[in-house]
Amino acid sequence: MKENLSSTSIEAKGARRAGSAGSMLRRCLPYVGLAGVVVLITAGLWPRPVPAEIASVSMGPLRTVVSEEGKTRIRQRYTVSAPVGGQLRRFPLKPGAVVLSNETVVATIDPVTPPVLDARSRGMAEARRDAASASVGKYRASHDFAARELKRLEGLFQQQTISIQDLERARLAEASAAEELKAGEGALRQIDAELIEFSRFPARVVAPVEVRAPASGRVLRVFEENSRVVSSGTPLLEIGDPTDLEVVVEVLSRDGASILPGTRIEFEQWGGTGPLQGTVRLVEPAAFTKISALGVEEQRVRLVADLTTPPEQRPTLGDNFRVDARVITWETERGMKIPSGALFHIGNSAGVFLVEGSRARLRQVKVGHSSGAEVQVLEGVKEGDEVIIYPGNRIKEGQRVSRIGS
Repeated sequence: MKENLSSTSIEAKGARRAGSAGSMLRRCLPYVGLAGVVVLITAGLWPRPVPAEIASVSMGPLRTVVSEEGKTRIRQRYTVSAPVGGQLRRFPLKPGAVVLSNETVVATIDPVTPPVLDARSRGMAEARRDAASASVGKYRASHDFAARELKRLEGLFQQQTISIQDLERARLAEASAAEELKAGEGALRQIDAELIEFSRFPARVVAPVEVRAPASGRVLRVFEENSRVVSSGTPLLEIGDPTDLEVVVEVLSRDGASILPGTRIEFEQWGGTGPLQGTVRLVEPAAFTKISALGVEEQRVRLVADLTTPPEQRPTLGDNFRVDARVITWETERGMKIPSGALFHIGNSAGVFLVEGSRARLRQVKVGHSSGAEVQVLEGVKEGDEVIIYPGNRIKEGQRVSRIGS
């Protein structure tokens, strides 16, 4: 009986304890729920790291270039012209044909045969000579009379019996008579020369004139292939050496002012493998105005560059071929550099956002040369530092950041 009472008492105490714990749990449950809500709100409002693209400061080669389109041209171009007028024979050569200096006949011209002086023409020439001879006699008599008249009036002027105007008129008459006499004698000599020439060569036969190549190379262009009559000085064809090339590049005048003779230059997109090498030989001293494809008026200047790549490595490159030129104005094999997108302005200086730990730190830097995609940094960062690319307005000093993709 005692044992039953004892077990009943123990069970009652256990029930009272369980009821007390349940009651306490029910009283604490609202506070636990409120704490959970506070935690959730705090976690929702807590600033999250801003995703950003991050790059490292590195050491490596860097160079600045001026990129423009260029055009090849043969250094020494020869235009062969007709030395005499006549009938040009059909050209035997085509563009690309090989010619040798002073050996290859590039054109043949049959000169026009001079007309033969027949009896009628000779009679007319002799009549002109007789008329010219009579005119000369007349002019000589007039000159003699004017000379004697001038001498007589000079004596009267010394005696002060005539005015100075009469003396000046006499001098003018004597000078005019002398000029007429000279003209008449010149016309007479011309007619005599024609008669002598046609009498000496009554029926000359002129041999064909062969025009030889002035230099070794290839035929670049033929202006007229067919046979036709040409006059003296008419261009016939162009000759040049396609292996002796230079490149002409038109750059903005502000870029041309910073380029010196001897500057290294590379040519790409020329149709072969690998870039061609060259050096700037000349920067023309005069600029010119050119309208760009967008309608903008630009001042440009021409650069003339020599190709240093051997002709054996560019056998297909010819005259007036297009190339992409890269003028290297500055370069270094080891320079500290960062992407250009990491830079932004801080007043009159440049700045970047460094990543220290997981936070962005503003840092002022001193920059040097730029290659477009990368910029040389002289002060403010060290190799291995991490910078944020294109920070924009979303990155602030001390803000937590995370790497995109992590």
